[in-house]
Amino acid sequence: MARFSGDDEAVLQAMLRQLFQSVKEKIRGAPSLECAEEILLHLEETDENFHNYEFVKYLRQHICDTLGSMIEEEMEKWTSDQSQGEESGYDTVVQQVTKRTQESKEYKEMMHSLKNIMMVVVESMINKFEEDEIRSQERQKKMQKEKNNSYCTDNCSDSDASFNQSYKFCQGKLQLILDQLDPGQPKEVRYEALQMLCSAPPSDVLNCENWTTLCEKLTMCLSDPDPVFNDRILKFYAQTFTLSPLHMTKEIYTSLAKYLELYFLSRENHSPTLSTGVDITNPNVIRLLKKVRLLNEYQKEAPSFWIRHPEKYMEEIVESTLSLLSVKHDQSHLVLQKILDPIYFLALVDTKAVWFKKWMHAYYSRTVVLRLLEKKYKSLVTAAVQQCVQYFELCETMKVDEFLGHSKHCGNKQKTFYYSGQELQYIYFIHSLCLLGRLLIYTQGRKLFPIKLKNRKDSISVTDLLVLFTQLIYYSPTSPKMTAAHLENYSPASVVTEILRILCDQKECAIECLYSSSVIEALLQPIYALMKRTKAVPNCSETALIHIADILARIASVEEGLILLLYGENMNSSEEKSPTGAHIIAQFSKKLLDEDICIFSGSEMLPVVKGAFISVCRHIYSTCEGLQVSLPYNLHESIAKAWKKTSLLSERIPTPVVGSDSISSINLESPNIMAWEENLLDDLLNFAATPKGLLLLQKTGAINECVTFMFNQYAKKLQISRHQKFGYGVLVTQVASTAAGAVALQNSGFINALITELWANLECGRDDVRVTHPRSTPVDPIDRSCQKSFLALVNLLSYPAVYELVGNQDLPNKAEYSLREVPTCVIDIIDRLIILNSEAKIRSLFDYEQSHMFGLRLLSVVCCDLDTLLLLEAQYQVSEMLLNAQEENILETSESQRDFIIDGLSVERNHVLVRINLTGGPMERILPPRILEKGDDPYPWPMFSSYPLPNCYLSEVTRNADVRQDSDLGKLLLHLKMSDKQTEWIENCRRQFCKLMKAKPDLISGGALVELLEKFVLHLSESPSECYFPSVEYTGCLQGTYAGHDWFVSSLFMIMLGNKEKTFRFLQQFSRLLTSAFLWLPRLHISRYLPNETIKSGTHPIYFCSTHYIEMLLKAEVPLVFSAFHMSGFAPSQICLQWITQCFWNYLDWIEICHYITTCVFLGPDYQVYICIAIFKHLQQDILQHTQIQDLQVFLKEEALRGFRVSDYFEYMEILEQNYRPVLLRDMRNIRVQNV
Repeated sequence: MARFSGDDEAVLQAMLRQLFQSVKEKIRGAPSLECAEEILLHLEETDENFHNYEFVKYLRQHICDTLGSMIEEEMEKWTSDQSQGEESGYDTVVQQVTKRTQESKEYKEMMHSLKNIMMVVVESMINKFEEDEIRSQERQKKMQKEKNNSYCTDNCSDSDASFNQSYKFCQGKLQLILDQLDPGQPKEVRYEALQMLCSAPPSDVLNCENWTTLCEKLTMCLSDPDPVFNDRILKFYAQTFTLSPLHMTKEIYTSLAKYLELYFLSRENHSPTLSTGVDITNPNVIRLLKKVRLLNEYQKEAPSFWIRHPEKYMEEIVESTLSLLSVKHDQSHLVLQKILDPIYFLALVDTKAVWFKKWMHAYYSRTVVLRLLEKKYKSLVTAAVQQCVQYFELCETMKVDEFLGHSKHCGNKQKTFYYSGQELQYIYFIHSLCLLGRLLIYTQGRKLFPIKLKNRKDSISVTDLLVLFTQLIYYSPTSPKMTAAHLENYSPASVVTEILRILCDQKECAIECLYSSSVIEALLQPIYALMKRTKAVPNCSETALIHIADILARIASVEEGLILLLYGENMNSSEEKSPTGAHIIAQFSKKLLDEDICIFSGSEMLPVVKGAFISVCRHIYSTCEGLQVSLPYNLHESIAKAWKKTSLLSERIPTPVVGSDSISSINLESPNIMAWEENLLDDLLNFAATPKGLLLLQKTGAINECVTFMFNQYAKKLQISRHQKFGYGVLVTQVASTAAGAVALQNSGFINALITELWANLECGRDDVRVTHPRSTPVDPIDRSCQKSFLALVNLLSYPAVYELVGNQDLPNKAEYSLREVPTCVIDIIDRLIILNSEAKIRSLFDYEQSHMFGLRLLSVVCCDLDTLLLLEAQYQVSEMLLNAQEENILETSESQRDFIIDGLSVERNHVLVRINLTGGPMERILPPRILEKGDDPYPWPMFSSYPLPNCYLSEVTRNADVRQDSDLGKLLLHLKMSDKQTEWIENCRRQFCKLMKAKPDLISGGALVELLEKFVLHLSESPSECYFPSVEYTGCLQGTYAGHDWFVSSLFMIMLGNKEKTFRFLQQFSRLLTSAFLWLPRLHISRYLPNETIKSGTHPIYFCSTHYIEMLLKAEVPLVFSAFHMSGFAPSQICLQWITQCFWNYLDWIEICHYITTCVFLGPDYQVYICIAIFKHLQQDILQHTQIQDLQVFLKEEALRGFRVSDYFEYMEILEQNYRPVLLRDMRNIRVQNV
């Protein structure tokens, strides 16, 4: 290629001409130069003859000659390298060889050579083209002299003339067009000039020196009365908008906007007035609307590309638009004689202000728009506010029937040719609504307020505007016939609702704008009026109520909005207040459910209205604090009653009979009834989101149906509701924390499906994955594919659930297990994965080690609940099974030497054996790690296959000497002997106890602790004001068989230093106190002091009272931890129930367990709640970390509460007592009342 002759050049030119001639039509259709380049770059994909072009053949041969040998060498080298390793696919080889070739020296030299050659060839072709162009222009001038009306012939000397005709647009031609556009020229000449301008490349037109003059000339021509001429100018504008760069379209746009501005300001324009309306068949109106629509189309397109250009271009476009829209005529004459301003016509073509929405979307343009509105064009915002105010005032004063025609044209599919003044005002009002709604989203937009209006003393603030918007929902009239979606979209209620929805979704905006008492009162006004049966809102329809409920639901779904609904703006004020929003909503929903509002009786929309408001209530009662507020209204009973009624109706729907006339009505009615039934079940199910709500759900008797509904939704992979962000985890955890809930989960098929899914991931793998390589050995003890199932089982297997699902049931222990036999229940999981005591079980597993490891890890977590451990030990002897497995894992190296084989399973078994056989807090026992160490001795912890356990797992706990003689302790003991004034004495004792706990907590132990508890409880039991239960025999405290161990009595027995008589006497006295109900769980097991419904539910006050308030306070005091629980799909109530049930055994050291019990006895049962909150506060960083790695529930159940001391958080708990004690103690004392 170094010798490049003239003949070679001619050959290449011929090849290129052939290529261009073949793709001429494709390139000619390209809208821009960039598109033409794209067409050429992708020619191989689009042209079937691509490889037949001579130029392509030439390039392929040249590459083969230059790089062929190198490519072959690279292929051989790559193949030989890969033959020793893993086999790669063809695509990988091609990619690697291509990469190496492109990086080679030969490739770079070839590209450099080709570029030089092609530059010579192309330059020669361009020179030849320019010569042809000059000859063509001379020929054109000659022909023009001969024939005046022939102007756009563009001949070329070679065969490529058609391709080259618009390649260059010279200065002379543009000047000629300018001359021909002169109004003095004949019509035909002007038409041809415009035709020529439209056919010229926009870039060439722009680069001409006369471009500015052309813009001015075109603007003048827009006033031409000739419709054809006008259309051709607009065609050129449209073409320029479509094909030209921004700096050119900016000129065209601003000239068009300026023309329209001058047109509207001119006294000679033909703009219609409000009284005459707009007749869109009028030629003048048609021409005007075409120009406005063209302007609007560009407004909507410009934001997609103007960020790539200097800000000044965009700013000029924005300012010219705002200047046009701010044009106002003299307002001195009557309103009906008012000449229509530009904004009316823009509203006609873009009623919902889509252009403004797009301009405000990006920060780049939004900043400019808002700055100009604030500095120069605030009148535009003022006019929009004025329009909304006028419309609302009109709604208040006019009757409904006078308004029905206002929106009939908006969105009407039938062609309409005339808009009255009233309709134009309505369209402008909708445009103003949308514009203002978009402004309110942004902080700088809200800073444009307050707005001062004419004829009004007070300015309009953001809150005032939102109140007005809200009132428009129910004050603006709606026609009963306006049910079509295209009509409804333009009703004020629909537009306002959409605006408020958007504001709700922007949290910062919602807090600043919507979460105020004024807006909430405006939303609740029609509800309050309907309950009072007043006619304050005569136009409030079912549709308006549905819109209001939608907005209220969105407000209630956000924490700040919920607080406003629950407590109002002055939640700490002691002044007498009217009912808050939550009370009004709950009361109204109950009336709707009970059909206690006659105004909508018999309406087809009534179920939808009911569903909408129950949805609002759902957001309220699915939180602990919201449930407290809604409790007096017994919504669970009303919803359950409505569900039972609907369920009966759905059962009575007859089976359709072919040929019956009733088939169509049945087909329409049945889905509606079934949908309403599912809605009600969904509403009931959401009571299970809180511990107390779950008790209410159990009282309705519908828990089985609700859990079945939840499982059906889960099976369909559907969310519970729009705002349920983290799936079903929390609900399942709450439900599984009670015996009735566990049975419901079993009956629904949920547990079956969960275990089947687990087995598929653990043993079978996915069927839809094509196996090209064997599955890799999992690095983690539990493979990531099984992690989700593992956590779901951990959530499920609380002690109440384990007792119901496993209690008194034997293991199958079959002689043979089929490989196709899939477990379906918890017993099967224990049998197949945990207690592998036979060769048949081991052989039935495809991956024995991985599956058994899963079972051992599950056993480790589940047995952290000591009641579950005792149950499994009593029924299945899990310790013996583990010891036998360890014995089988011993390698006899000699007659006297026996070594344990250290592998993953033996290390895990050793950990589990120590965990389940040693009891103690973080400083009292040592659990062996599950990982190996580096070095010669990777596992220094001794394994064992028989008892006793090696002593190395017991930590040495230092004992405190008896410190009775300490002065502070002496003062406290002295106070216990003085009891002149009972109430004052109790308070003094408590005060001294708190002082001692803060200063010297270690003194409260041993014999001193025994004396403190005995004397204090004795005095309390003799005080009638402190006694909650009547005096009964000890045996009378325990009713029936308690399904679990009495950990409180065991703890007390140890506190009393093993003295049985002291323990018995203390329990008799303690059983009279309210605290006994919350520390001593068997005390209230099916007790006659609890309501019958509570006894039937089997739910203990610890769950529906203590853990309920733990969740409520956790959300308020440690919100990050509360959110972490929800993100993990785990409920704080379950782990707290486990801690409290077993008196923190294995979680706290003994001294801290003593302090927990003593604190609750001395200071009250509410301190049980405060201590749990203090624990979560202590664990906050650990909880957040384990939420991130997705093992929060495992961490909380397996790990002791390291570093936590009750005394360290006494001051914090005293603050909690000041804030929450009245509410907590009132509810704790109400456990004997039938109504929760």
